[in-house]
Amino acid sequence: MLLAHSQSRVKAMYVLYKRYAESSLILRITIALILGIVVGLFAGQSVVDWFSPLGELLLRLLKFLIVPIVLFTLIVGINQGSASGVGGLAKKTIAWYLLTTAIAMIVGIAVASALSPGNGMQIDTQAVVDVKSQASIVQVLLNMVPDNLFAAFAQMNMLGIIFTAVTFGLALLKLRQSTAHGDAARQVLKVVEGLNEATMMIMRGVLQYLPIGIFAIVAGAVAKQGTATISSLASMVLVLYIALFVHAGLYGVAMLVSGVKVRKFIRYARTPIITAFATQSSSGTLPITMNAARNMGLSHRVFSFVLPLGATINMDGAAIRIAISAVFAANVMGVPLDLMQMVQIVIVGTLATIGTAGVPGAGLIMIATVFAQVGLPIETVALLAAIDALVGMGATALNVTGDLVGASIISRRENDEAIDSVADMKEQQ
Repeated sequence: MLLAHSQSRVKAMYVLYKRYAESSLILRITIALILGIVVGLFAGQSVVDWFSPLGELLLRLLKFLIVPIVLFTLIVGINQGSASGVGGLAKKTIAWYLLTTAIAMIVGIAVASALSPGNGMQIDTQAVVDVKSQASIVQVLLNMVPDNLFAAFAQMNMLGIIFTAVTFGLALLKLRQSTAHGDAARQVLKVVEGLNEATMMIMRGVLQYLPIGIFAIVAGAVAKQGTATISSLASMVLVLYIALFVHAGLYGVAMLVSGVKVRKFIRYARTPIITAFATQSSSGTLPITMNAARNMGLSHRVFSFVLPLGATINMDGAAIRIAISAVFAANVMGVPLDLMQMVQIVIVGTLATIGTAGVPGAGLIMIATVFAQVGLPIETVALLAAIDALVGMGATALNVTGDLVGASIISRRENDEAIDSVADMKEQQ
């Protein structure tokens, strides 16, 4: 009797797991997101703490995949083109990221100036916040070249990892063209391609666990923020999310103009966007983002370069956050920003988003840097730190959206240029 009861329980659990595995991933993630919010609001901190290891496991799994995905995917992607093609791709990518970041700063200032968050609020002048010093642009450029290859991997130095992958990818591309080492280089490339496919296989396994981890992370974030903090700074949060949606609308326009199918984009981009929202990490979401780009059918050579670089330096959401925070702080102090200060915020904020690449607590560092430049009091950073997680969720989701939009548009552009090149060759013949 007892054995039969145990067998029925096992069978029921198997049926439940099968239904879970066969259901849509985006449905599972959406349910996990809603359940996480409900549990975070009503279950209490002790219950949320019990779930926290599940969220930590997801973050560890994603971080575990970052290095092999960036390294192997970039090397394989580079070897699908030419050295000159990599240079042209790099120019387009950097130009896209700088342009969209500057536009994001302008959108943030425009929306915040129109809605005036922070009017009537009072600031605690005794409040302090520990903000790390801003790294200089020169130092960021130097950090691109790691002095220790293994240290770059261990410290998750994304710029260093990208530099390593590009360097070895170009070297392998060159060796494949030589008569002395061509065969050996082709064999090495086959091994790297095999490792890349193995990494993607692991990624598919992690996707099955993704909703569980998202549930735990969201529950913890909501419980930590609390309704009191959210309601007291509701105007700031509301204006931020309005600006994020405005900028996302501009992405839609850019895709339509470029010939990218928006519906298809949304269908595949939902999973990395929600993951970024939950984890607040563009780099941590990178394995999910790369998987989405592959499912979209984007050029492997393009997304293998554009997405890792974007996860490091593209911060449109952070740019909007900086702009709105500056207007918010000025309104709290009762001193509205003038036109020259707004121009300074756009310029300094655009550069700051690149200068803080890969630095923990980058959001507060960027805000403090801009505040110092335009003369806003650092005490307001402490006020904004109270809603750091909540605004970080939306900002990170937009960062990842911008990465995928850039990869989609550049991939379409590269494909059009390839078609034009073939047509020109046929005409010459």
